[in-house]
Amino acid sequence: MQTTLEILTHPLLSDVKHGFFTRKGGASSGLFAGLNCGRRSSDQSDMVQVNRSRVADAMGVPAQNLATVKQVHSADVVTLSKGDEINKVKEIQADGLVTARRDVAVAVLTADCQPVLLADAAAGVVGACHAGWRGALGGVIEATVDAMRKLGATDIRAVIGPTISQQAYEVGDEFMDDFLLEDHDFQRFFSGGPNGRPMFDLPAFGLMRLRAAGVEAEWSGHCTYSDPQRFFSYRRATHEGQPDYGRLISAIAL
Repeated sequence: MQTTLEILTHPLLSDVKHGFFTRKGGASSGLFAGLNCGRRSSDQSDMVQVNRSRVADAMGVPAQNLATVKQVHSADVVTLSKGDEINKVKEIQADGLVTARRDVAVAVLTADCQPVLLADAAAGVVGACHAGWRGALGGVIEATVDAMRKLGATDIRAVIGPTISQQAYEVGDEFMDDFLLEDHDFQRFFSGGPNGRPMFDLPAFGLMRLRAAGVEAEWSGHCTYSDPQRFFSYRRATHEGQPDYGRLISAIAL
């Protein structure tokens, strides 16, 4: 069994410890083969814990200090302050985490949605958010940026990690209508697909929201759907008729 983790990093975040972890190097098997870090998946809980411990070790923090929340596609963000019990954070329904603590790594889980890692290294503030289409439209990116600024961040940089690309993201007209009702200019994030249905550019939408919030941002360029050897994908699992799917993890720490 391969035990070497594959960790994608980006020069924009070179001043802080960070990683977009692929599925390589994990202890899970079957549908979840590799580094499945999703506690809410039907994978064996002890294997998920082994995987999360490997991630924590790679991030240089104790296993119990790898902080994640109960993601619900919201715009809610948790600020992890000194003295907060990290173990309790995992039961909070939210989709973003920010902190100025140096003893923790904040992380999000994804399987097509955007993992966004953010940092102002000079101010000593980092953040992570889970931004699928619903969360991104609802404002989770801006809420994460605002929470970081409340901790003193002024020069925030962000990277969107592996996510589903436009060429793999066919949606319905009603999906597009949700965006156009918000702002008709969002039409530019949709194009015609091979089946006559709209194709949505999620990472381009995420980059727009980040840059509009005054954040220097880039996308890693990796598509979760198109690379099954490296990434879990909810949509690919659905198309293949699989009963469940693994979750990738992306983490950042000071």
